[in-house]
Amino acid sequence: MSHENIPSSATGSPAVVLLSGGLDSATVLAIAQHAGHALHAISFRYGQRHAVELQRAQQIAARHQVVEHVIVDIDLSQFGGSALTTDWEVPKHDSAAQIGGGIPITYVPARNTVFLSLALAFAETRGAHDIYLGVNALDYSGYPDCRPEFIAAFERLANLATKAAVEGEQPLRIHAPLIHWTKAQIIAAGTELGVDYGLTTSCYDPAPDGRPCLHCDSCLLRLKGFAEVGLRDPLLDRFDLREA
Repeated sequence: MSHENIPSSATGSPAVVLLSGGLDSATVLAIAQHAGHALHAISFRYGQRHAVELQRAQQIAARHQVVEHVIVDIDLSQFGGSALTTDWEVPKHDSAAQIGGGIPITYVPARNTVFLSLALAFAETRGAHDIYLGVNALDYSGYPDCRPEFIAAFERLANLATKAAVEGEQPLRIHAPLIHWTKAQIIAAGTELGVDYGLTTSCYDPAPDGRPCLHCDSCLLRLKGFAEVGLRDPLLDRFDLREA
């Protein structure tokens, strides 16, 4: 699907989409757009080492003609506790099979709780009853805030904690359409919806120009997904890279 075939998001019921600039969030944006929502995208500058993702988020938002795109500044690096917000070394491997179990040091404490709370405030001010995010519980790196139980619990909280839910007739809904999908299924669906994955970034430890390392957990899971769906990751061509 070309850029011209992607419809404007200016009509339909409003929805807030958490847009990191990564593969999953770009796919969720396209899913919400396909559902007919007027899209209000929200991204976060939170002290992450891979801040290049915000440039990609802006490009993705422009491609999908969102109604507005807000970038919120919060500095989670003040707390530390993660390789994504400190100078700790990001774990690297030669293949996805080497990714270990347990919660890795790339987990950012309470990140999705913080992000969803701010997205909830954004949704209330825009009259949106739908919030979309791209968490995934299958091809993921063990993060506790990517589980279905967390999403269900936050949705209950949202409907207890907001004026919109208490006084309104329509409940607030947290949509995590990718939560039970493999990375290959996500890529296949996004490709069908016209997502340009060449605009996205997944690397936890990219070069200043966004060149992916190809060896962190996120890079390896991304490459595995493209291989399983029989496609070449467009980032390899963008940066003239060979697969790890």
